[in-house]
Amino acid sequence: MPYVVTDACIKCKFMDCVEVCPVDCFYEGENMLVINPSECIDCGVCEPECPAEAIFPDSEDVAAKWLPVNREYAEQWPNITSKGTPPADADDWKGKPGKADLMSAKPAPR
Repeated sequence: MPYVVTDACIKCKFMDCVEVCPVDCFYEGENMLVINPSECIDCGVCEPECPAEAIFPDSEDVAAKWLPVNREYAEQWPNITSKGTPPADADDWKGKPGKADLMSAKPAPR
């Protein structure tokens, strides 16, 4: 039962979850993070750390749509192992519904 990042992360990308992950299974896109489900050890320590409440176990309905997205982009985006700076307007986007169409397929700029 891996954990999954959902659209609630889009344009928030707080990255608190990255700091606590013991296996470094987060990958960074331009405006969101994903979890590699093959690397996730199901410990769940990331879920309560997410200020945007964007992380769920794959057994929850909200995660079903996002599991394939996490799997696909974890193969394309760079691994992130430490917390970076969230977007300046992250708090403005926190809690806004319907952000799926705003997801960028681009990797995080390096």
